[in-house]
Amino acid sequence: MKDLNDLISNAKELHEKGLRSGEIADELNISRDTATWLLTRSETSRGPVPKDIYVNWSEIGQNAERLRFISLALADMILETGNPDVVVGVALSGLPLATLVAEEIEAELAVFLPKKQKGSENESFTGSFSQNFADIAGKSCAIVDDVITTGSTATEIVKIIKEMQATPLSVAVLINKKGIKQVLNVPIRSLVRITIF
Repeated sequence: MKDLNDLISNAKELHEKGLRSGEIADELNISRDTATWLLTRSETSRGPVPKDIYVNWSEIGQNAERLRFISLALADMILETGNPDVVVGVALSGLPLATLVAEEIEAELAVFLPKKQKGSENESFTGSFSQNFADIAGKSCAIVDDVITTGSTATEIVKIIKEMQATPLSVAVLINKKGIKQVLNVPIRSLVRITIF
């Protein structure tokens, strides 16, 4: 994508395929507000643009060897905060990274589906863990995702992990767009942290 018009077109194309604003935000690594803004704008609209940063990490994601190298760096950062029993991959884009991290540090793998992936704005809905992967109850966990945009998914998952009597040791991501250092007293480790002045 070269410019804003391409991003608008891509968001609308994803919407036409049935993706909701939360899923579009996840796919494009933008905030939900930005996804909504893109969907309500035309290519000739000149309204104010939300403050956000578009992240395209497809050069990593489309190459298994690059994914492995990045996962080694994430695993190294995770081990600085402790040796987890379970690596929790956040659906969708955090899963390939989490799988490789879990293999590297010889931990179990759990999969978390955040509420934004469920397409509901209902505050009573929460994300959930897949029953097909490791159970986290009573275990120490490292959370792996691709990008922190607002911190809401990281907050959601840390809260749920604590409710399940498990111990979140860290959140590891490729890019931290929010620039936060912790969420609910759990350290955030990122390969790249963006600071906007």
